[in-house]
Amino acid sequence: MSAPDLFDLSGKIALVTGASRGIGAEIARLLAAHGAHTIVSSRKQADCQRVVDEIAAAGGSAEALACHIGEMEQIEALFAGITQTHGRLDVLVNNAATNPYFGPITETDPAIFQKTVDVNIRGYFYMSSHGAKLMAKNGGGAIVNVASVNGVVPGFQQGIYSITKAAVISMTKAFAVECAAAGVRCNALLPGLTDTKFASVLVNTPAILKQALAHVPMRRVAQPSEMAGAVLYLASPASSYTTGAVLNVDGGYLSV
Repeated sequence: MSAPDLFDLSGKIALVTGASRGIGAEIARLLAAHGAHTIVSSRKQADCQRVVDEIAAAGGSAEALACHIGEMEQIEALFAGITQTHGRLDVLVNNAATNPYFGPITETDPAIFQKTVDVNIRGYFYMSSHGAKLMAKNGGGAIVNVASVNGVVPGFQQGIYSITKAAVISMTKAFAVECAAAGVRCNALLPGLTDTKFASVLVNTPAILKQALAHVPMRRVAQPSEMAGAVLYLASPASSYTTGAVLNVDGGYLSV
């Protein structure tokens, strides 16, 4: 007797934001490889289409839908399109984020503050709200919020970014509690230092990297692909009784 494939996403519609590169692209590829029709979303349509073409070349099913989650009108348009085309959403991965300021917290410019909050908090909140309502109409689904270890231990000179990621952790638990009865699960991934363009200032500055790795028991930077497996677990039937969880994928950083 063959065992059931708990990671099978065949027939599911999955939406991944910030999926044109880095962690988001790896998540999109893996969800598609496990059978999901994956909607690749980011700010630029051409960048999304490149990932879609890669998924299609590997035998997967995907489409590109551009959306800047810092713009409410674009969130509305995105979900209107998904509802019209598919009538359902089974998996939402909130991965798009911004971190435009690296410097003393007391010198945070109000415009930078607002931009970071608009994307990392308001964007995640309304993406989750729209996603949860659409999922509930079809019996449920899974939301995965990509937060950060900085939401637990604030990154030095990454004040407002860290604050928004702490809010994402709290938001995850709030949605988990209120949406469970509708069959909607909501969990968070906390990546540690990962080799992406997003973290290039940290990874490519030897002095900063050396200091950072001194606090990582595994003594190395993660690859984006190492985050995707955790998201697959949280998005799949393998985690059917898991909601409100915060999964650290950080090389042991938060265990020190």
